[in-house]
Amino acid sequence: MKPNNLIVIFFLAVAGLFPVIAPGQITPTTDAVAPSFSYSATADTNNPAFAAWQKEFGPTHDARMKWWREARFGMFIHWGVYAVPAGVWNGANVTNSGAEWIMNRGRIPVADYQKFPAQFNPTNFNAEAWVKLAKQAGMKYIVITAKHHDGFAMYHSKADPFNIYDATPFKHDPLKELAAACQKEGIKLGFYYSQAQDWNHPGGAAAGSKTGQPVIDQQNHWDAAQQGSMDEYIDKVAVPQVKELLTEYGPVAVLWWDTPVGMSAERALKLLPLLKLQPDMVSNNRLDKDKSFGDFSTPENKIPTNALPRNWETCMTMNKTWGYRSYDDNWKSTEELVRNLVDIASKGGNFLLNIGPDAVGDIPEPSVERLKEIGGWMQMNGEAIYGTDKSPLAAQPAWGRVTQKGDTLYLHVFDWPKDGKLVVPGLKNKITKAYLLKPNFFGWHKRLSAANDAEGMTIAVPAIAPDKISSTIVLRCETNKY
Repeated sequence: MKPNNLIVIFFLAVAGLFPVIAPGQITPTTDAVAPSFSYSATADTNNPAFAAWQKEFGPTHDARMKWWREARFGMFIHWGVYAVPAGVWNGANVTNSGAEWIMNRGRIPVADYQKFPAQFNPTNFNAEAWVKLAKQAGMKYIVITAKHHDGFAMYHSKADPFNIYDATPFKHDPLKELAAACQKEGIKLGFYYSQAQDWNHPGGAAAGSKTGQPVIDQQNHWDAAQQGSMDEYIDKVAVPQVKELLTEYGPVAVLWWDTPVGMSAERALKLLPLLKLQPDMVSNNRLDKDKSFGDFSTPENKIPTNALPRNWETCMTMNKTWGYRSYDDNWKSTEELVRNLVDIASKGGNFLLNIGPDAVGDIPEPSVERLKEIGGWMQMNGEAIYGTDKSPLAAQPAWGRVTQKGDTLYLHVFDWPKDGKLVVPGLKNKITKAYLLKPNFFGWHKRLSAANDAEGMTIAVPAIAPDKISSTIVLRCETNKY
């Protein structure tokens, strides 16, 4: 998976696409990932697609992003026919990149890959259960793969028969069912769509191999059946399918483009006008090859070391793959995932946490367990995540992280002080009230004493941490100037 004049610089700062993030500023959290298309390149002011986006969608950017900035936490779902091979091809494990890349990394011929849909019958799929799980975890929105790079549509596409309704025995439209369930539960729904890479339709792009796999042309194809006109592919497959997604599934909150291989400004302009079909929708920065526009940028499996402009979203796997891989048991702990959420919120970002359901429609149990545990933490601490801004402090404290909401600071303490004194370096504001966010047995929030000193602010805390993963202390400040 995976940007000069003063006016342009101001616009990019508001859009969250400036400044550019240098590789040395990023802390990686996983390896063996797909090629990264995560960060914005320098904006080309002569790019007609950039100019069109700025004109058509720039003025409504803040209004459209309001809910997104408040949500902070969402669910990514990578689900497709690649769940059938589940990371195995011709008896061998294909471990390079995620399981959803198996056709590319395993160099599977088109004719062979097109046999997988006949084996794809996810009768255990339950849209309401999936949405309720996301809601229980404290997630406010869902983004699901409507079509990944293998070209297989996970909905009933009238534009092409290579889809879950026409090509499988399942004969259901999961996206229709998810849309209804999301409406019922008050969860926003978004669609991931691979607009450039498509390994099953002639003319679809293909990312280059980093491991020396053979190609037959300069477009990185490995099968003659993939060769053709990319412009024709966009006109006959991508444009009609995106139009279907934006007109047949009710309100769409997010359109998540990916891996813009070969996406020139001219090709991006074929798709850009379709965004007006959902005037309240937000979209990421991966439509064009320069990643020069969009409502938010997309670090992938990485969390920036320092705070960035607020419009960015880290998407992350729970193990080492996005799609389902039968033998990937390298799961992140609930502690790591909760602390990642806190870390991201403290830097002004959103956290899009992935699940990869299997070929029968089940979410792997380790994912379910972790989501429920995260939900338990969010039930007590969600106030310190939703609608918060990045930390106003000059540096992240050694003991944890800080989020802000107006004149309120939330101290997320990972390492509870053994001496009963929590120091907030550099904080000079007068505190009107300090207390633990997690209530005690009687439902009371324990009040704490706080005093300014030479180091900043020192808070007297109980001997035992209220939460073993992250305990939250609330500071009501006299002003919101820090």
